[in-house]
Amino acid sequence: MASEETFAAKLLDWAKTILFALLLALFIRTFFVQAFKIPSGSMIPTLLIGDHILVNKFIYGVRNPITRDLWIKGKEPQRRDVIVFIFPKNRKLDFIKRVIGLPGEVVEIRNKKVFINGVPLEEPYVQHTDPNILPREISPRDNFGPVKVPPGHLFVMGDNRDQSHDSRFWGFVPIRDVKGKAFIIYFSWDREHFRIRWHRIGKIIR
Repeated sequence: MASEETFAAKLLDWAKTILFALLLALFIRTFFVQAFKIPSGSMIPTLLIGDHILVNKFIYGVRNPITRDLWIKGKEPQRRDVIVFIFPKNRKLDFIKRVIGLPGEVVEIRNKKVFINGVPLEEPYVQHTDPNILPREISPRDNFGPVKVPPGHLFVMGDNRDQSHDSRFWGFVPIRDVKGKAFIIYFSWDREHFRIRWHRIGKIIR
């Protein structure tokens, strides 16, 4: 009888430990750090397909995960931050892009070159894969705007500029829907060659 009670007590302790660990992991994932996997090439060369990244969810403040109401104020997103956000056209999806235009700024693209308030933006992180320049009548990809970023919103773009579906096509991102800032690659898998990209592990995202 005593041994059965001892076993039951140990089982209960294990269950409590596991439950606590799960709740702690959920709390950390919801409010502090969350892992994401990069599924597309829109952020090449900064992020590759198969990169696994960590996102700082605390940096921009703590929000209600359901209503997105702000609980604790944090920093405002800055230009060039790589952010994860709720996709405005499908709130079940998370997107990752780079912040280009801030609230109140005028964004314009002329022949693939980005201008902020009429001043050309230096973008060493960008790559172009298509030498052709599309007129605005055909596509907003290479010639766009000018448009003014509304209050409380961001204009975002992918680094793989000719292969990115971003604010040029579907509009602005509400700051309240920004989940966090990507800050490190903790794992990277090259599915094409079936190997780990060891040189990318631990790389800081800039």
